Amino acid sequence: MNIRSLTRGDGVVIGAAVLLFIASFLENYSYDGVSSNIEMPNLWESGPVLLGVVLAGIFGAVFIVIARGLPQAPKIAGIDLGHFGIAFTVFAAWSALGNIFDPAGSLDNVGGDTSGPDVGTGLILALIATLIMAAAALATPMVPALKAALIGAPRPAAPQPYGAQPPGGYGYPGAGAQAQAPYGASQPQPGAPFGGQPPQQAQAPQAQAPQPPASDFSPFWFAVPVARPLFAEDGSQSTIAELAPGTWYLAIEQRGPNLVAQTQDGRRGVLQDTSGIQRG
Repeated sequence: MNIRSLTRGDGVVIGAAVLLFIASFLENYSYDGVSSNIEMPNLWESGPVLLGVVLAGIFGAVFIVIARGLPQAPKIAGIDLGHFGIAFTVFAAWSALGNIFDPAGSLDNVGGDTSGPDVGTGLILALIATLIMAAAALATPMVPALKAALIGAPRPAAPQPYGAQPPGGYGYPGAGAQAQAPYGASQPQPGAPFGGQPPQQAQAPQAQAPQPPASDFSPFWFAVPVARPLFAEDGSQSTIAELAPGTWYLAIEQRGPNLVAQTQDGRRGVLQDTSGIQRG
C-alpha cells in the first residue's frame, strides 16, 4: 500500500478514528451523586455502542485508507471499498447521536422512571469523533484542500522545462548519471590550447557524419498534485486508472497538450489534465 496516495482528508479521518478509539475507554454514562469509587461502564461494555459507534467508525476509517492506498480499490458486491467506508462513518455518527439522547438504552423507562443517567465523557467524544470522520469522508472528493496529498512527493533539485530530460536520465527520479561531453563536441588534443583546435588541423576541413534530428520529447517522471484519471489510448473516455498524488509516474509520449503516461504496474493511458504536475 502506498501511503503517499493518502490525502489530507484521509489524515483527518485517521485522526478522528484515533480520537474515537481513545473515547471508547471512557465512561458511557454517569449518575449525579454517585460516589467516585464506583466505576461506570465504558463504551466497550455496551453492545449497541460498541458495534454501532466504535467498531463501525474504526472499520469505516480502515476501509477508506485501504481503498485510497491500493492501486485498484477492492470491491464488495460490486461496490467500491471506499464507499463502504464512507457509509460506515455516517452510520457511526448517526448511532452516536442516538445514544446521546438515550445513553442508558431505555433502562430509564423501566417502571415509569424518567430520571435516567447523564451522558458520559466517552460518548460525547465519540459523537465528536464520528461527526468529524463522516464530514471528512464525505467532503474529501469535493474540497480541493482535502484532496491534496497528505505526504507530498519529494521535490526535484531544480525545476526542468516542460518536456526536457531530467538530470537523472531515463529512470526513476534521482538516478545518477555520469557527466558526458556535449553531443558532437571534440576532445582537446595534446599541445592544443584549451577549447581550441590543434595547430596542424586548425584550418583543415573535417567531414562529419550527418546527425539525427534531436527529439522534442524525452521520457520523464512526474507526480500529480491531486488525483486525476488516466484515460484509454483509443480516444474514448473510459478510465483505466487513477493517478494518485505522491506517486511517480512515467511520461513516455506527448500528444498535443496531453501526455501518455505509464503507471508503476505497467498500464498505459492518456493524462488529459497536465496542469501543475511536478517533474522528477
